[in-house]
Amino acid sequence: MSEPSDKQASAQYYLACGSEDCEAVSQLYCKNCHRPLCEQCKDEHLKSPDTKNHTIIVYLPCKHQICMKKRKYNPTKNFDVILFCLKCYTKENHEDDICDDFKEIYADKYALWQSKMSKINTYFLPTTRSLKTDIENDATEIKKIMKSSRASMMEEAKSLKSLVDYVTSKDIDYTYDLERFLLGMLKLQEATYDDYITYLEKMNGEFKKYLSSFDKRLLLSETLKLRTIPETTRPVLPVFIAGQFFNNDVNKLLGRVGVPTKKAEKRKIKPIEEISRHMKSGERQLDQSTEKNNSKQTLSLSSTFTKVRQYELPVHNASHVSVDKSGILWVNCSGCCGRLVSIDLEGNLLKTINTSSACGNGGFFAVMRCTNLIYTDGDEIFRLEPHHIPKITEFIKTGDWIPICLHSSHINGDILVGMYKDRKAKVTRYTTTGKEIQSIQRSDRGQIYDYPHYIAENINGDICTSDIGKCAVEVVNRSGQHRFSYMGFGPCFSPYGICTDVLGHILVCNMRRHSVDLLDQDGEYLTSTSRQGIKTSCSLCVDDENNLYVGQHDTNIMIVYKYLQ
Repeated sequence: MSEPSDKQASAQYYLACGSEDCEAVSQLYCKNCHRPLCEQCKDEHLKSPDTKNHTIIVYLPCKHQICMKKRKYNPTKNFDVILFCLKCYTKENHEDDICDDFKEIYADKYALWQSKMSKINTYFLPTTRSLKTDIENDATEIKKIMKSSRASMMEEAKSLKSLVDYVTSKDIDYTYDLERFLLGMLKLQEATYDDYITYLEKMNGEFKKYLSSFDKRLLLSETLKLRTIPETTRPVLPVFIAGQFFNNDVNKLLGRVGVPTKKAEKRKIKPIEEISRHMKSGERQLDQSTEKNNSKQTLSLSSTFTKVRQYELPVHNASHVSVDKSGILWVNCSGCCGRLVSIDLEGNLLKTINTSSACGNGGFFAVMRCTNLIYTDGDEIFRLEPHHIPKITEFIKTGDWIPICLHSSHINGDILVGMYKDRKAKVTRYTTTGKEIQSIQRSDRGQIYDYPHYIAENINGDICTSDIGKCAVEVVNRSGQHRFSYMGFGPCFSPYGICTDVLGHILVCNMRRHSVDLLDQDGEYLTSTSRQGIKTSCSLCVDDENNLYVGQHDTNIMIVYKYLQ
């Protein structure tokens, strides 16, 4: 007889079929071979030549009986078990005492322990195994973090070594320059004394000539006057001043791994009464996640860009565009002193905001996951909250750095800001509350950015910037390590608007060619919209339905395309 399942074991009056490899519920009983049978096994039982004459009856379920041991000398018979009350056995008269039904007690106890076993199988064992799996996941995560930390340490060490090599090279070049200067000064002093020696030799010759013969001029001439010896200064000799540095000094320059001092959290154990509700909720979430992943996997790049809609905007030269979850479209006009407008699905003007952000050029605004709008104005970032009465509040102050482009992460809601100051540029990450948590500026090759005027984040966490100063798309990973640069496909590349999609594609506008270049997440060129008839594109974004919005130069028409199928 096969082992019953958890569900079967939890039933008080369940009897499994006695046939091998059958877990069906028994409703019949063979009187001849004393074996419970299900409906299907009954037919097979009666077809067998050895059992075709057996009598099959309907099984009447009852409470679990006390197990009977087999006789030693006659194993086909059970022991006769007689249950009695000890008082009845020792006393003749026992009318006042009540005798217990031991079979009833045994059945009740059996049902109680069966319930305990059911809880072990349905709650305690799965929950404990889940906690063990949680520990294994923590161990895997720790290994992953430490591996990433070691890689970051090596990258920092390489960057520091490159910086040390650069500074040392500059200092060595200075020693050569100083040496040439000092030797040149000594050379001039040497030439001065050479001239003076020549002068003295000449005067000595003339004096000898006067003395060798009687010459009246010698008597009449005044005492011979000689020029004084020229004075020169001894150069101050250079001295090597050794640097003073210790392990702690180097440690301060490099990052290190530490454990926060916060109190460790206890692992959460689900209450037993909530186990069934959590299981159902988890199944629903898993189904939704699977369905979502399957829908993504079924998407692929179409061979053509199909026009599905067209908007007539209240502004020309849409240099940046963004759409929120409700379909509200935000767009600005380059050269209009940062005029920012929103329109609805029908193209109706909803709101206008005037800013002074770089005359409206670049991706200076973004829509957050909570549908708040953020935009730059001078050296500050403001937030527009879509209440019944819209409210504009100060959000982030960037100090001396001028913010030029924004992006709100679709992964965790972080704010990515491209900014510049004194011919330097960087990308800074803020939390949704405006706290700075990361700054990306340099790699082992030097400055990453020149003038990042558009920015986006890919599904793998890569930060993609459109840098007009470098005429390139610069991509770094989530940790800020440089991954690749895309310089365009063709002789002319002037990157403007940039965005990503659910498949990890990077889409960037090329103003020189009036097209959109489409790359995979590793920077490999896939296709360009110049082959699809899209002209004068300078801004773009992708909504939740995978529609591509393309803002155009020298017109107020915005076109929506389908490019995934």
